[in-house]
Amino acid sequence: MKNQISLHTRAAGFTLLEVMVVLAIIGIAVSAVMYQSFSFSALDDLDREAKRFQVVVDMASDFAVLNQRQLGIRIDKKKNEYVFMFLDDEQKWQVLEGEKAFEAHVLPELFKMQLELDDLPWSEEDNLFDEGVFDETLSFDEDRVEIGVDEKDKKLPPPQIFLLSSGDITPFSLALMYEPEFGNDNPVYFRLNALDTAPIERIGPLDSL
Repeated sequence: MKNQISLHTRAAGFTLLEVMVVLAIIGIAVSAVMYQSFSFSALDDLDREAKRFQVVVDMASDFAVLNQRQLGIRIDKKKNEYVFMFLDDEQKWQVLEGEKAFEAHVLPELFKMQLELDDLPWSEEDNLFDEGVFDETLSFDEDRVEIGVDEKDKKLPPPQIFLLSSGDITPFSLALMYEPEFGNDNPVYFRLNALDTAPIERIGPLDSL
């Protein structure tokens, strides 16, 4: 009986130091794996998002020309998404539906978007209003609140980027950003630039904008 008790005690017992050492080793190993996979995953995911935007916008420009439709892209920073729209027969902007490739796309929470339309080094005089399709009445205030108007009767805010049936595109630069607030990851950026027509240009990864 005495030998049995002694054997059981040795088999079941671990010192506090042994437990702490094992936990520390496991913690270091998990942290290293998570850091490496997270860093590479963030860069790869941002690269995929940039490529997706580039390809889909080029496709949408071709779609506008082939179908003689006036399209637009609405960049919503608050929702972290971009939406493709079309101008209907009543000259009202509607969300483009029924085309899977052009469905609204939300970026992962890790990433942000920043759209630039003015003071671009390659842009010239705006010629998107020459055809009489668009005018300055399409400007809007994102913070405006319409009181007493039903949700279904509210006008959709117009797109910031136009893709015309002529093949013209609003000159723009869209930055896709990964700016971690915690950890040791460095910021990463991609730029999507458009001059007047497709294809658009993708630049990155960049260390800064």
